[in-house]
Amino acid sequence: MAHQEKSPLPPHVLIFPFPLQGHVNSMLKLAELLSLAAVHVTFLLSDFSHRRLLRHTDTHSRFSRYPGFRFETISDGLPDDHPRAGERIRDFMPSLKNVMGPLFEEMMVASDCLRSEDRRPVTCIIADGILSFAGDFALEKGIPLVYFRTISACAFWAYFCFQEVIEAGEVPLKGNGMDLLVKSVPGMEGFLRRRDLPGFCRVDEVSDPLFQVINTETGQTTRAEALILNTFETLEGPFLSHIQTRMPNLFTIGPLHAHLKTRLLEEKTTTTTLPLTTASGSFWEEDRSCIEWLDRKTPKSVVYVSFGSITVLSRDQLMEFWYGLVNSGQHFLWVMRPDSIAGKDGESQIPAEILEGTKEKGYMVGWAPQEEVLNHGAIGGFLTHNGWNSTLESIVVGVPMICWPYFADQMINSRFVSEVWKIGLDMKDTCDRVVIEKMVRDLMVVRKDEFIQSADRMAKMAKEAVCGGGSSYCNLDRFIEYIKSMIV
Repeated sequence: MAHQEKSPLPPHVLIFPFPLQGHVNSMLKLAELLSLAAVHVTFLLSDFSHRRLLRHTDTHSRFSRYPGFRFETISDGLPDDHPRAGERIRDFMPSLKNVMGPLFEEMMVASDCLRSEDRRPVTCIIADGILSFAGDFALEKGIPLVYFRTISACAFWAYFCFQEVIEAGEVPLKGNGMDLLVKSVPGMEGFLRRRDLPGFCRVDEVSDPLFQVINTETGQTTRAEALILNTFETLEGPFLSHIQTRMPNLFTIGPLHAHLKTRLLEEKTTTTTLPLTTASGSFWEEDRSCIEWLDRKTPKSVVYVSFGSITVLSRDQLMEFWYGLVNSGQHFLWVMRPDSIAGKDGESQIPAEILEGTKEKGYMVGWAPQEEVLNHGAIGGFLTHNGWNSTLESIVVGVPMICWPYFADQMINSRFVSEVWKIGLDMKDTCDRVVIEKMVRDLMVVRKDEFIQSADRMAKMAKEAVCGGGSSYCNLDRFIEYIKSMIV
């Protein structure tokens, strides 16, 4: 009888996201895509993130369906009562470097985190691209390193060019010349203004610690053997070409949430154990009553308003948005996190006309099932902070956007939405009820057909990318084969 070769063991990857909801959410999608391909995954979360997921999602029960998947936890170095939002986000980077970094190395050396349940050593580490200490450890131990950047390719490329931007004198941004074009980011010379540069550039001195951290964290990306981006080629192709000059081994596999649904549908034809819905990765309890409210509205008649998991509004900003939305005369669904308003003194003193207008046209929740909301037929526009997950979720379902970016990559994303992709309006650095009212009417009434046509075209390209034969679909298959080739 001929000798039968033993089937190769599946790879085992350690996935380590930056401990904020947007990063965790997209990397959980990657973890599930790899698990569907029978890759063993150890997903390393901060204790805080893990507790929030346990409290508000079915993530654990969902991933229990995958053999070889497990969660491990580590401290992010911040106290439980730290808000992890608004200006306090600046506390994260020094805490991660000074506390989480040493804990990570100690944990990796002392525990079984580098081995799967059957004692298989880790094949590679897939680390969030701003966790350089994870990269340090991987390189020191000779473990293949793959970075995942959870931002857009255009934002990542601008980050990559920070040194050139500094040398050109186009930062720091001190409030002067904000509408001058930036000439030092290749491919963006004709439309990128100084005010569109990432929020970290808005400092008084180049020596600002947070600016320097972002600069150095992005610069060290080239140490990795490969880079994963949550985007697709027809959306950001020119900038992917620029990035490949620095990172030749580039895998674009997004939009991840749509890609995961495609793969789950395929699996559903051969098994009944997998659900068609995806884990939300939410740190907040979702109020599903908003779906019933939307069910009673006519198609494309509602503006969905959400500024994500980090944005904090001042009371003045809150009132400008509120007046603008009510005065627009459009129906609106507004997500207002319990911690999203700074300085709550006197918040109860809301003018009667605003309360009456909200009762007639609006609905407010603390958190919403966003993918489901955006996919609802009643939604006609999205007033958003332009976090990359939210931007992609809007693109996939063809919902035009009004962009009010808060910080970081959101500044560039909003410029691309309005000036490059032509699927929305950019309202950055403005919070005025008259402007808000006008932009809502422009999006929902005056230029409605124009924006819907552009958004529908973009949605079609996104869906093609994640279907069989599409660029992202093929790139994921290629990435899985790539990590299988690492097994020794």
